[in-house]
Amino acid sequence: MIHPSDQVRERFARRKPFLEDEAALARVRQILQEIEHEGDAALDRWSERLDGFPAEEIPKRAWREAYDDLNSELRDALETSRERIEAFYAHEPRGGFLEASPEGLLGQLVRPLERVGVYVPGGSAPLISSVLMAAAVARVAGVGEVVVASPPRVPPAILAAAWVAGADRLFAMGGAQAIAALAYGTGRVPRVDKIVGPGNRYVILAKREVYGAVGIEALPGPTETLIVADASADARLLAADLLAQAEHGPDSEAWLLSPDPDLLARVEAELHSQLATLPRAEIARKALERSGLVRVGSLEEALELANLYAPEHLCLSVENPIRWLGKVQNAGGVFLGEHSCEALGDYIAGPSHVMPTAGTARFGGGLAVRDFLKIIPVVGLSSEAVAKLAPLGAQLAREEGLEAHARALDLRAHNGSRSDER
Repeated sequence: MIHPSDQVRERFARRKPFLEDEAALARVRQILQEIEHEGDAALDRWSERLDGFPAEEIPKRAWREAYDDLNSELRDALETSRERIEAFYAHEPRGGFLEASPEGLLGQLVRPLERVGVYVPGGSAPLISSVLMAAAVARVAGVGEVVVASPPRVPPAILAAAWVAGADRLFAMGGAQAIAALAYGTGRVPRVDKIVGPGNRYVILAKREVYGAVGIEALPGPTETLIVADASADARLLAADLLAQAEHGPDSEAWLLSPDPDLLARVEAELHSQLATLPRAEIARKALERSGLVRVGSLEEALELANLYAPEHLCLSVENPIRWLGKVQNAGGVFLGEHSCEALGDYIAGPSHVMPTAGTARFGGGLAVRDFLKIIPVVGLSSEAVAKLAPLGAQLAREEGLEAHARALDLRAHNGSRSDER
C-alpha cells in the first residue's frame, strides 16, 4: 500500500517508545532483583526457565574448533569484516591532552574501560556479525577484557566470530538474566563496566534498568531503514533492500519515500514478487505492514520527513546523493547511492551496525571507539593562577548558597603563595 506523506508525518512525529510494556518491565525487574541478590543460583533458575538450559561459560578451545570447522569462504568473510572494522575505527581520535601554560596544567586523560559486556542476540537469526561489530570496536579502543553473552545453545558460528573478534570470555546466557549477570556479577560471571549491543524487548528494558550500576551505550531495539529514492533508482534493488530490513523481525520497519508514483508502483509489484520466494516471507510481510511506501511531493520533503523519523539507517538512492548529504540531520548511519546498500553496513562495510533506533538518532550516534573510553579531566594550577581565580569562584559559590565552597576558595586566595613555598 502506498501512503500519502501527510498520513505518515504525524506518525513519524509521534513514534511510540519501544519500551512501553509494563508487564515485561515487571518481569525484568524481578529477574534483575533476584540475580543481584542470589547470583548464580538465580541466573541458572531463570536461564533454565526461559531458555531451557543453565548459564554456562564456553571455553576458548570450543571457539577455535568452531572457527577451524568453518568453510574457507565464511572464515574469509569473518576475517575481512573484522579487518575493515578495525581499519575504520583506527581513524577515530582517542588520545587526551595535557597543556602547560603560565597558569599550570590543564588536560584530559583518556582511558579505555577495563571490562565490557557484549550482548549478541540469538533467536531465529543468530547475529554472528554483531559479535564483530561490538567486540572488534572494543578491541580497537583498548578495552582490557571483552565478555560476550548470547542465548543458549550458542551456534558454532557465533563461537567462531568471538574467536575472530578477539573476545576474552563467552557465556551461554540470554535475555534480561544475561544483562543482570553482567551488570551485577555472579560467582561465575564477572561484573563489567559497560554493556553494549542490541536485543529484544526484555534485553533493552534490562539495560535501561541497570544503568547506573553499569554503563550502557544505548537502547538499540527493533531495526529500521528509511530509503529516499528518485526516478533514477532501480525498483528491483529497492524492493530487495526493503525486504532485507523487513526479514529481521515482525517489529522491524522498512520505509521508502519517493516523489515518483511510477517508481513506487514498480517497487510495490517487486515486493510481491520477491516475497513469493523469500524463506522468511511471513516475518517480512508483517514488518512491511508496520511501514511501507510513501509518496512525497519532492526530495526536499522526503529529507524533511527522514529527519523527523530519525532512522537507524538512511539510504539515499538518488542521483548525486552527495548533494543531499548536507540536509541529513538525524540518522544512525547514511548509505550513499543504491549500490552502497544497508546490508553491506550490516556485515562488512566497516562502521559498526550497532546504531540508534526508535528515533534516538535525534541525540545519539552509532557504536564507536568513544563508547569504550572514559575522559578524566586533569587540573594542576599554579598558586598565582589560583590567587586570581579563587575569588571569582568564591563569588559564584556564595551566589549558590554554598559557603563552605567559598571558604575553601578564600583560603587558597590568601595562602596560595605560601603553599608554593612549602
